[in-house]
Amino acid sequence: MSITTEVTCRSSRRSTLWSFVGLGAIGLGLAVVRVTYGGTILDVLVGIGVLLALLGIVSLFTVAAELTADAHGLRFRKLLRRRSIPWRDVADVRVRLLHANNPRVSEVRRVSLLLRDGRTALLPLPQDVSGYASDFDAKLEALRALHREFGTPQSEHVPVVSYRTAGRGWVGSLAGCALLLVLAGATAWFVPTTASYAQAWKSAAPCTAATPAKDRSECLTTRPAVIARTEVNPPKRSSWLYFTENQPLRRLEVSHDAASGFQSGARVELTIWRGKVMEIAGEHYVWRDHVPTGGSVAVVAAAFALAAGYPGAQVLLRLRGRRLPDDEVLPSALPFAGALVGTALWLLPLCYFHSTTLLDSPVAITWAIAGSLCTLGLFALAWRATRVQTPKEVATAEGTAEEPSADEDVFVAACFLEHTDYNPYHFGTHIVLGGGPLAVTPHAGPGRFAAKRVPVERLTVKNVRRARGSDGQGIPRSWHIAELDDAGVPVRLAAAPEDLTRVIRELAPAKTPAHSTTSEGSDDPDRPH
Repeated sequence: MSITTEVTCRSSRRSTLWSFVGLGAIGLGLAVVRVTYGGTILDVLVGIGVLLALLGIVSLFTVAAELTADAHGLRFRKLLRRRSIPWRDVADVRVRLLHANNPRVSEVRRVSLLLRDGRTALLPLPQDVSGYASDFDAKLEALRALHREFGTPQSEHVPVVSYRTAGRGWVGSLAGCALLLVLAGATAWFVPTTASYAQAWKSAAPCTAATPAKDRSECLTTRPAVIARTEVNPPKRSSWLYFTENQPLRRLEVSHDAASGFQSGARVELTIWRGKVMEIAGEHYVWRDHVPTGGSVAVVAAAFALAAGYPGAQVLLRLRGRRLPDDEVLPSALPFAGALVGTALWLLPLCYFHSTTLLDSPVAITWAIAGSLCTLGLFALAWRATRVQTPKEVATAEGTAEEPSADEDVFVAACFLEHTDYNPYHFGTHIVLGGGPLAVTPHAGPGRFAAKRVPVERLTVKNVRRARGSDGQGIPRSWHIAELDDAGVPVRLAAAPEDLTRVIRELAPAKTPAHSTTSEGSDDPDRPH
């Protein structure tokens, strides 16, 4: 087999990108000239010029990217950087799966290098954007062939690292967790102050003639006023009340409903406390300023802390699976999200009703202890649900399991990951076993409608492993993969660990001397049963 001695990757749309670079230069010149001769930042021509300049900069970064690989190693460049890596420093050539923000593009594949020192390097090219034709697979195979020839690959298969696998980064999750905890702490800092302010407003009494002038800001003062006009804006914008002769103030910001409830010329009474209008009472409508309570602020702080638990759980799972290969799929953090939701059911009401009296109330203390025990149990269940199961552990656990009846059909969720004659166009979602021949169905039963028999006499189990990034993003994280040999063609079967063990057990009896070879006159595998 001949090996390509050199691989070169450049952008496939260089002429188009250079055209965009030219437009960017024109746009930059247009913006500079317009600003020079009296234009403003909000000018239309300046805006068009800036947009064209940004498009040109992005195109320039794209067109400058280039990769060359030969017997000596890889050399790649970007607009502002060049780098060279010899093959001896490369432990593996793998695929990095990135998810795009564009709804028309589901994913982007790029080539990533795992270096001997444990670091990674993301190559600028080649790239594969789903939905667009590219030579990504050919370039990837050429790079791996060069690595096999002039280096020492760490793995025989192509590792695919995505957001679901053990090789994903955890710095982003850690930063998100830290940011949410900081927000929770900063919000909790204002709980005593807010609670004191709300209590002072609640206990404020009207001023009397005997109240000293220096203490009048702490009592309620009423002032008559006449509304000159109202400015009613949509609910998401502030509405305003304007007063005649700007007395006692020019205007006051109110809600949409309040501005609609008052009419021009209406006589109202204003209640003032600490130099601020807290209430406007009219003949048909009364508006009161919203005063946040310590409980509401404590709920917000607790919500931030609970939200920090989810990225924290992602970091925990990443550390828990640090010994796994980088392309193996990690368990989902959703069980921990369920535990956090369960915690919120008792913690948020507790924070609302006992924001500042947690240690002073026996009821609150009992509430907190009982809730903490429930949370501890939920997190213990989440920890158990996210444990990493190996195929050997599943096989040991299934050894004592009760076998289903051989006279009735049992449907298990499972799917073949390749297009085969018994799984055309990946139509199968379940496998039926027990009451007849092993078959693939597009439904969960009952009945064997549209079932296609699995030719068990052709299949040989080669290996059972945990799911990898290369197995696709559509299978659940907890499923295992059986690598089968279908008369020389590799086939993968995905299912939950217990279900996969049962299916493999159905395949084993077929491996008898009578079925060691498959004749041309055997039953049609596409025949439904």
